[in-house]
Amino acid sequence: MITRTSENPVLRVAPAAPAEAAAHFRASLAFHADVSDVAAALAAGGDPGFAVVDSRSTESWDQGHVPGAVHLPTALVAEQAERLLDRSVPVVTYCWGPGCNGATRAALALAELGYQVKEMLGGFEYWVREGFAYETWEGPRERAADPLTAPVAGECGC
Repeated sequence: MITRTSENPVLRVAPAAPAEAAAHFRASLAFHADVSDVAAALAAGGDPGFAVVDSRSTESWDQGHVPGAVHLPTALVAEQAERLLDRSVPVVTYCWGPGCNGATRAALALAELGYQVKEMLGGFEYWVREGFAYETWEGPRERAADPLTAPVAGECGC
């Protein structure tokens, strides 16, 4: 049931019932991974239990990428995924950032090929903004965390 309250733009459409909201947010977590969670799993050492896929162009990859990521541009997923990825290992895709849907398109292509996949929210932009080390064609790099995205490096505070 939709309740309209014209005087309040937030409640113009009523919030979902708690059970519906729980189902929605549970499903969202099945499809998305947070940058800081990916970084923590990779930093823990050993096998994180997933592969990270950078779905951007070679030029973008060279500018910077998550250490240990597999470079698999979205347009090449269908022809190269089998060679680069183990179908039994879940995949986390990323692209530039929130304004880019390359990771979503790569995740769709991988899912259609039978891979379990999540998308890393925030992409490479938020990886760097949260102060995590990254690699470029020239070697390792790191920038200070942006205090608006990561008040304490590596912890979103959520």
